[in-house]
Order: sequence, then C-alpha cells, then structure tokens
Amino acid sequence: MTPFGERLRVLRNERGVSQKDMAKAIGVSAAYLSALEHGRRGAPSWTLIQKIIGYFNIIWDDAEELARLAETSHPRVKLDTSGLSPAATELANLLADNIEKLDEVELRRIIASIRAALNRPK
Repeated sequence: MTPFGERLRVLRNERGVSQKDMAKAIGVSAAYLSALEHGRRGAPSWTLIQKIIGYFNIIWDDAEELARLAETSHPRVKLDTSGLSPAATELANLLADNIEKLDEVELRRIIASIRAALNRPK
C-alpha cells in the first residue's frame, strides 16, 4: 500500500463510502480504485486527485497533503545515480536490496533522518 492509498482508504472509511460508490462518483472503475489503494497502480493523475479532493470536500492543508502523498506514492521507484557520489549509489542500492527487511519504526526513523538532512541549511 502506498501513502496515498492508505490515506484514501482512511478517508473512505471515515465517511462510510464504498469503493464502488466512490469509483462511480469520480468516474473510474472500482477495480482501479482498489488497485490505487493497494499500491498496484502508479500515482494518480492531477485531474483524478482534484476529483478526489472535490468528492471528499477537502480544503486547504488537507488538500495539499493529499496531493503531496500522491506525488510520493509511486510503487515502483527508479533512481539514476550516474554522476552522483559513490555514497549516493551505495545508499540507493542498499535501500533497493534491503527495504523489505526494515520494519515500520526503522523506516520512519530513516525517513525522518533524510527529511531533517534535506531541511538543514547548507
């Protein structure tokens, strides 16, 4: 499941909406919506994100957060480290080869560490 799929499922469940009803309302199939929630489809298009935001009547920060989650929810990630340092290539390969071995706590810790590093002044 992707971060976007997880949030979408939470929104549906909070509002008591079935996949079938939501899919019909936003103009997609229930199978597509299920695949989107389970991470078997790539990130949704901007147009579909806007339909979902409208469907749930989400505004401001919540709408921006949903769009951000969609941007970070590609289930198949490609990294090109050509031209980067050896450490960048090592990190990319280490994650690619071992990400399934990390539990949620470890993943969250790594994510927080990377975000903190990105936000440090240079």
